[in-house]
Amino acid sequence: MIRLFVADALAEGGSIQCSPEQGRYLMAVMRLGPGDALLLFNGRDGEWLARVGEVSKRGCRLEPERRVRPQAEGSDLELLIALVKRNRLETIVEKATELGARRIRPVITRRTQADHTNVSRLQAIATEAAEQTGRLDVPEVAEPVRLDKLLDGWPADRSLMFCDEAGDDPGAEWGGSQGRARPALEALKDHARGSWGLLIGPEGGFAPEERARLRALAPVTPVTLGPRILRADTAAISALTLWQAALGDWAGD
Repeated sequence: MIRLFVADALAEGGSIQCSPEQGRYLMAVMRLGPGDALLLFNGRDGEWLARVGEVSKRGCRLEPERRVRPQAEGSDLELLIALVKRNRLETIVEKATELGARRIRPVITRRTQADHTNVSRLQAIATEAAEQTGRLDVPEVAEPVRLDKLLDGWPADRSLMFCDEAGDDPGAEWGGSQGRARPALEALKDHARGSWGLLIGPEGGFAPEERARLRALAPVTPVTLGPRILRADTAAISALTLWQAALGDWAGD
């Protein structure tokens, strides 16, 4: 069944005027008409069964009938990703949404090759991915921030998983050649399941002074992602998967 994200409150007996873009999608692309059913969510009120109501040139109205799933809050996980080329960044936003990130924030580092992005487009990609994957919320895509500024304001009680691919630290977790994956997962399970950030660097890696500052922060857990050099999009997907398996909604009790 078609799922649609709306900003309006969802309640029995309500009526929602969908946007012109949503109206064109429902009417022209999906060929819905009056009385047809769909699912609505807004990140606050759960998921609702609704029906298409009045159709006009301005779009259509949607009429919520009953809630079919209560609102559930996922892991408090923020993906911090160094700006990369547009197509790869769009893939990262889509996959991070599928993998349960609550927020996505582009970061500008010393070796970042891109210095701007279309946040509105990225937010639209996140919304579409949430609609297609059954999420009850849409992750926020924040404006890019410089790494120095991000670390200046990093809360002492918020953990940060720092993906350091320099390959010169025998103490980093998940090192492929030393078989440390399982102990690292078990160690992370000892952390409180609180709020986390997950930081992925640019294609050229972090500068030495950035790595030094990150390692000096108390809440940082440095990790590597195995013996191969990964592109930023692959690294983001791999790190999100590892985190979800250790601490997120894949971990169980």
